[in-house]
Amino acid sequence: MTLSATEAPSLTTTTTMAASESAQLEDALVEVSQFGVTDYTLFALMLVVSMSVGVYSAVRARKNFTVSEFLLGGRQMPAIPVALSLLGGVVSALSILGNATEIYLYGTQLSVNLLGSILGVYILHNFVLPVFITLNLVSVVQYLELRYHSNLLRRLATCCQLMSMFFYLGVCLYAPSLALSSVTNLPTWASIVFLGLICTLYVSIGGVRAVVYTDVLQTLLMFGGVLAVVVKVCVDMGGVEPVWKIAEEGGRIEFFNFDTSPFTRHTFWSCGVLGAYFILSTVGLSQAQYQRFASVKNVDQCTWLLKFFLVGLFLLWGMFYFSGLVAYATYRDCDPLTSGRIDKPDQIIPYLVMDKLGAFPGLPGLFVAAVYGGVLSSMSSQANSIACLIWEDLLKDTPFFSTVSEAAATTTVKIITAGTGLCAMGMALAVGSLGTLFSMAYTVAGAVMGPMDGLFFTGIFVPWANKKGAVVGFVTSFLLSQWRVIGKMVRGGTNPPYLPLSTAGCPENIINATTIPTTIATTTTTTQLPGVEEAAAGHSLYDISYCYNGMLAILVTSLVTSIVSLLTRPVPPGSIDPLLVNPTSAKLYRNLWNLLARVGITSEEEEEEEQLDEKREKKGETTISSVISQASIALDHSLLPQPQAKTVETA
Repeated sequence: MTLSATEAPSLTTTTTMAASESAQLEDALVEVSQFGVTDYTLFALMLVVSMSVGVYSAVRARKNFTVSEFLLGGRQMPAIPVALSLLGGVVSALSILGNATEIYLYGTQLSVNLLGSILGVYILHNFVLPVFITLNLVSVVQYLELRYHSNLLRRLATCCQLMSMFFYLGVCLYAPSLALSSVTNLPTWASIVFLGLICTLYVSIGGVRAVVYTDVLQTLLMFGGVLAVVVKVCVDMGGVEPVWKIAEEGGRIEFFNFDTSPFTRHTFWSCGVLGAYFILSTVGLSQAQYQRFASVKNVDQCTWLLKFFLVGLFLLWGMFYFSGLVAYATYRDCDPLTSGRIDKPDQIIPYLVMDKLGAFPGLPGLFVAAVYGGVLSSMSSQANSIACLIWEDLLKDTPFFSTVSEAAATTTVKIITAGTGLCAMGMALAVGSLGTLFSMAYTVAGAVMGPMDGLFFTGIFVPWANKKGAVVGFVTSFLLSQWRVIGKMVRGGTNPPYLPLSTAGCPENIINATTIPTTIATTTTTTQLPGVEEAAAGHSLYDISYCYNGMLAILVTSLVTSIVSLLTRPVPPGSIDPLLVNPTSAKLYRNLWNLLARVGITSEEEEEEEQLDEKREKKGETTISSVISQASIALDHSLLPQPQAKTVETA
């Protein structure tokens, strides 16, 4: 086709305008992403203070820097700093960025997990912590060896903890790199390496005291940084009421979705379950947080720590959730993700900061310092706990390390801590393409930690559980959990659509319609993506909401362990150390045992049956007990070799 004389200039003009708009878009993005001198100063000051606290802690405790001092602070840490450290270790950069992103994309239903956390704290306070604190443990997985008399289970649980912790460290390092790359020209990999080295240095020098005291600074910084952003944007928009009204009109306000389908991403039930599991697993059974409870003087202070933590969690998470609504109200007509101004959903809050607060020197720096404070707090806690697990559960009782001096042991733990930081950098570089931070973290944590958590709850609440049942229950639950997660990645489970996002209000010179992702509802209407309803009919196990992953793993572990233990002769009530089980469960079990004895199922008959099984085994006959026993022994030798029997030492 030949262009006319009038059409050719028109085409040239259109091409020139497109190029001009593209250049203007790039200029606009550079302008929004500018970090000032004041911002860099505040950010650098936070890092310097964190380093100084680590060095000060090391110098102050250099005369009595034992392994116990390095890992637990001598069990004499003051309660208030430990409480802030407990809160800061859990509420990380993942919460600052991930929680807000979930609200921005999927609405407020997720916030119901705060109600579930109340139930989790109740269970933790009344049933779990009293058992652990009374035993005076250093490593939380020591409980499994004491309860089940199995070194294999202790080592398997240690491996699960380490897998989960290393992955979480990667997420923690990756999250702030999104914030910093959104406001500066620093590459993501450089941010990861820089932050990893800073944190590794002060944790390996100062131990848990450095972790606790820097957590205090970083937790307060998290709260102040996000609060400054929320208040400033709300003031500009006329208060909280306009923000809430806009979010409600955009379909973001939802709290009481009582849908019972396990495939719905967020419902009242699924988010409540997630909140309870979060507290039980992340706070109660995590080595990082257990060390906070073990570092104070007594159980009463542990109770106070839990109450303080719950109040602080409501305040911090509530503010992070609301920041997601603030971001939606700000960009209701010009979504940065669909208009191509940010690359990943989790960059929405850093972009909001630079877009609306860039004209105020210091505020962007304060926010980025808050994000980095969150990751430093969590990473330092995790690194110190990884060193504790590796030393207490894998190295301490080996022939070589069992004879080393206290000074050599402390040096070894410091080296392990430094190595942990370096490994975390490599993990952070690998997690960038796995989805939104929040769902990614909880999906992996539930699949890895859920089976291990089930061992603890079964040990505490199921007195008849024995070693054979525990091994089979754990392996079954772990394999099922991994099958679901890996299967979803390979098969590609149905991903829920975002709530409607609009670009109708974007200036024409910053919209490039050809770059809008096809997986996001980007029209100006409130319709969802086509094919969503049709996909609902094809749900499979892979599509179960990530909120249920952890609790399902606990249930599978408990159910299989209970059944197998009953089939292989349960542990008699008199054979259980009362310190290792819940007193109410032990009492009910003893009453049931006595009741069964009165109706003819006596302990003498069980002994006769056991002797009969032994005779059958000698003759080569197969019994249920022998099959499971052989499977357990095979696992002991093939997965993790059994060391020589040795009494578990407690600090």
